[in-house]
Parts: sequence; structure tokens; C-alpha cells
Amino acid sequence: MRRGIAATALVAALGVTLAACGSGDDSNGGSKSSGELSGTVTWWDTSTVGSEDKVFKKLAEDFTKKHPKVTVKYVNVPFGEAQNKFKNAAQSGSGAPDVIRSEVAWTPEFADLGYLAPLDGTPALKDADDFLKQAAASVKYKDKTYAVPQVIDSLGVFYNKKIFKDAGVAVPKSVDELKTASAKIKEKTGKTGFYLRGDDPYWFLPFLYGEGGDMVDADQKKVTVDDESGVKAFRTVKDLVDSKAAITDATNGWDNMQAAFKDGKVAMMINGPWAVADTFTGKEFADKANLGIAPVPAGSAGQGAPQGGHNLAVYAGSKNLDASYAFVEYMTSVESQAKVTKELSLLPTRSSVYIKPDIATNEMIAFFKPVVDKAVERPWIPEGGSLFEPLKVEYTKVLTGQTTPEAGAKAVGDRYRKLLKDWK
Repeated sequence: MRRGIAATALVAALGVTLAACGSGDDSNGGSKSSGELSGTVTWWDTSTVGSEDKVFKKLAEDFTKKHPKVTVKYVNVPFGEAQNKFKNAAQSGSGAPDVIRSEVAWTPEFADLGYLAPLDGTPALKDADDFLKQAAASVKYKDKTYAVPQVIDSLGVFYNKKIFKDAGVAVPKSVDELKTASAKIKEKTGKTGFYLRGDDPYWFLPFLYGEGGDMVDADQKKVTVDDESGVKAFRTVKDLVDSKAAITDATNGWDNMQAAFKDGKVAMMINGPWAVADTFTGKEFADKANLGIAPVPAGSAGQGAPQGGHNLAVYAGSKNLDASYAFVEYMTSVESQAKVTKELSLLPTRSSVYIKPDIATNEMIAFFKPVVDKAVERPWIPEGGSLFEPLKVEYTKVLTGQTTPEAGAKAVGDRYRKLLKDWK
């Protein structure tokens, strides 16, 4: 998955060629003479280095075993750089991959720009009826399919069961309960209650939804982030920091948050299924049973978490479409999704994977599947991937006291109306 909508990875892009014995074709072009695929498929993977990338790279190796004349050039591109890097390469007509792991909001944007190959009727889109309805929604644009859902996700509260037991607190179900629990945790254990990621607006969305707000109303073509519910959400997160119920950051949020939680310096954080594998590497979770996960705390209007995930899309300018379609189909197949779920606890996008015995008994999947089912669907508009940067800027400024909640919400709304020119 992902370190965040606006995160920056710690490592440079890693390029590794995965070739099965007897490949011999290192050009990007390929053929399907005699029914056998050949040539090179360059794949930009945006998953987390050190945990997720190992699993996805191994899957790519398995694909070359099935198609020995195809070479997969695996490249791990930092998530925070991938969106613009792909657009620049596609626009210039040089350096774009054959296949990209696209955050769900990028897919309609790339499709609108003409950078993605339509997949309807191609081998990439196999057993389309098996995909979860909400996952399939993110790959459509103007009645065509431009990607295949690979993983789907949302957010929950990760908590340290031992710290909770030592403090004698229950898992908070609301923001008010979160503040109360944090105060008692500090009093009883000296630990900080909650780590609020402050450099990425995806982590702000549960608080926005919790106050009954949203970034935009796509059906009405209306900007809503700066209405009263949006202002209340900004006030809520600022109050968590001001009251010392939470600590936050302005940069490098993913690594700071993970380190603090894994080392037992904080009792809670908000995160998603992509963080489970990394969290288990922390000393506090050598005993995996010490990790608890619960729904995000509700605001004054209720509880809500955003729909996230990743799709696999094929570049429209690929010189090896046949092998690229086959690669996407393989990487999103029941077999591949089951392997990823088993090793990383990432949520599959195919309904049939959930009924497999070893998946159905996975505690993390059992928790996150109902969360995903109720997750708030994000706007599938070409500008959807561009809504986060203005929100990131003001979210960070509000948390660090550089602006007020009222001014921050207004600034985001003003930026949105310039981006969405014909919207109210």
C-alpha cells in the first residue's frame, strides 16, 4: 500500500530485472507468435519498501516462470513521487512503464489524460463479476474500464493492548473518549495516548467524515470542505494536539508514527492494513496478540473511514500490450491475491478470495473487511488525486498553529474552486 497520499519514501527507486531462464528478449517489444508471450514488461510498484515490495517482487518472478519468454523489469517507485513521475513520462512519451500500481484516485486522472489503455475485452479483465463492487467503482471512467483492482483498504485505530491494560482504559469509540483515554494513559503509564499523523491529509479524512463533512460533493459539483462540518473537523484535530491527547508531526509522518508505536512510546495510531506487516516488526509486537485494531473514533456526526486501495493499469503507449495484459491478470488473480493476503494481510478485491479457509480466519482481514464495506467512497473524478495537496498544506498549518481552523478550511475551499472551475 502506502505510506500515505503525500508521503515520500526513504529510498530511491529500485530497478531489478526479473527474467526466467531462456528469456533472451530484452527489448520492450513483444509478440505472441505461436501463442507464446515474449518481450519485456516494465512494472512500477509503489508498495512499501522492506515489507510489501518483497512479496510483490516474488509474485512478478512467479509470473516469469509461467511465461519464460517474458522479462519483468521490476521498479519500486516511491509512492509520493509516482503520480507525477508517471504523468511526466507519459506526456513526454519516454520512460513510462508498461504497468503501474496506481492509487485508486489516480486512475480516473490518468484515464482522462489518455495515458491508460482501456481494458474491457482484454485478458487483463478476467472474471470481472468477482470484484467487490466498491473496488470496481474506482477503475471506471466514462463507462470504460482503465485498471484492475489489486487491493482495497481503509483505516482503523491500532492500539497496544498491554498499555491499555496497564492504564485500565477501554478502546475509545469517539473522539471525546479518545481524549479521556489518552489522559489516563499518560497519568498511569507516562506514555502518550495517540499519534496523529500530521503530514498527510488521508489521516484527516476520518475526522472530516466524523463531523459529517467531505472534500467535495461530486454529484452536486459542489465544494464542501470549507462548510461548518469541515471547520469543525479542523478544530477537532487541533484540539487533540492542544490538549496533549495526541502528538503530531509536520514531516516524515509515516516513519515517526510507526517508530513511536512499534517502540511503545504511544498507545494508539490510525493506520490501515498495509501497516500490519511492518507493525509486527516492532519490539512491542513480538507477540502479535498485543496488537489490537478497532474502528476509527466517531465524531459528533458519526463514524467514517475513507476507501483506499491500489489498481493495476496498463500504459496506453506500451509496446508490449499482450504481455502487459497477462501480467495484470496474473497479479490480480485469485491465486495471487490469496498469497498477498496471507503474507501481508492486505485486503483482496475479489469476493472469492474471502471464502478461502486461511483467509477467512485471518484476524486482520476479519476486522478490516466490514470497515471496507462501510468505507466512504471517494470522488472518482479526474481531479480526485489533486485534492490532497491543498488539504495537506492547510492540515499541517492548522496542526502546527500557523493558521486557524477557519482560515485553513477556507483556503482549501478556495483552492478547490480554482481546480474545479465550474463547481460551486
